[in-house]
Amino acid sequence: MRLIRGIPRSQAFKNGCILTIGNFDGVHLGHKAVIDKLAERGKSLSLPIVILIFEPQPLEYFLRDKAPPRLTRLREKVTQFAKLPVDDLVIVRFNKQLADYDAEQFIDEILVERLNVKHLVIGDDFRFGKARQGDFALLKEKGEVRGFTAEDTGSLLVNDQRISSTLIRNALSKGDLEQAEAMLGHRYSICGRVIHGDKRGRTIGYPTANIGMARKNLPISGVFAVTMTGIDGLEIEGIANIGVRPTVDGSNKVVLETHLFDFDRDIYGNKVTVHFKQKIRAERRFRTVDELKEQIVADVAEAKNIFAAQTIEDNGL
Repeated sequence: MRLIRGIPRSQAFKNGCILTIGNFDGVHLGHKAVIDKLAERGKSLSLPIVILIFEPQPLEYFLRDKAPPRLTRLREKVTQFAKLPVDDLVIVRFNKQLADYDAEQFIDEILVERLNVKHLVIGDDFRFGKARQGDFALLKEKGEVRGFTAEDTGSLLVNDQRISSTLIRNALSKGDLEQAEAMLGHRYSICGRVIHGDKRGRTIGYPTANIGMARKNLPISGVFAVTMTGIDGLEIEGIANIGVRPTVDGSNKVVLETHLFDFDRDIYGNKVTVHFKQKIRAERRFRTVDELKEQIVADVAEAKNIFAAQTIEDNGL
């Protein structure tokens, strides 16, 4: 998959392309249905499959820190797209200039003149252009004049609910990882590099692998049974806390700390992925470090029981 950063200065696809546009936050099953439809059309027309995304996401530009928490960072999106039938990923910086684009101007200058779109596949709730003027009806109308066709994918339902990034965020905030997984198509996860922390976990017998979070606003918080991948092909069981550690320092800095069971290796700098299996409890402040340690012992025992129960279920016992 080729990455194209910014709007191409000249026509990027001489013979045209099959295109979709959106945030694709989470790259969930609804998004994958759009991409499958895209691939179908690309194969029939022998044209490249192209995705256009915005960075930052438009709501992040307009709402700043009040924007909904992301499900996936840009790097994670790129990794997910690389696993799908996508030829080119166009990453466009969303700024004031783009926010002020008239919907018809966006179609003429970007979709037609720069990307040479021949067929456009979009979600049923897609809006674009200044004040969200543009919609599917406008794309159909303009396409008849400018030589491209537009197709609406409709809604993909799971348990009679329309799959959306918003619904997944709501499920995660409630600790309903099963519902989130049903819509994502995989267990919710966070990836990043293991960084040096304050090493306080070692002092109470529970060393952690820490991943720094770039944003304070996350869709998930609390204590979870997790697995970690990215180390020698292993899937290592453990327990993780994601939040602001109110007992330790009470700051606003969000950290993902993972204690791995029966594991003692230096993995600083490794790029790893933490997969969230089941929520154990919400994050809370303890009066003393001893009280925190006592709770950690209970949390670890519960996490191990969760994995033991899963092993029994997998073995059909």
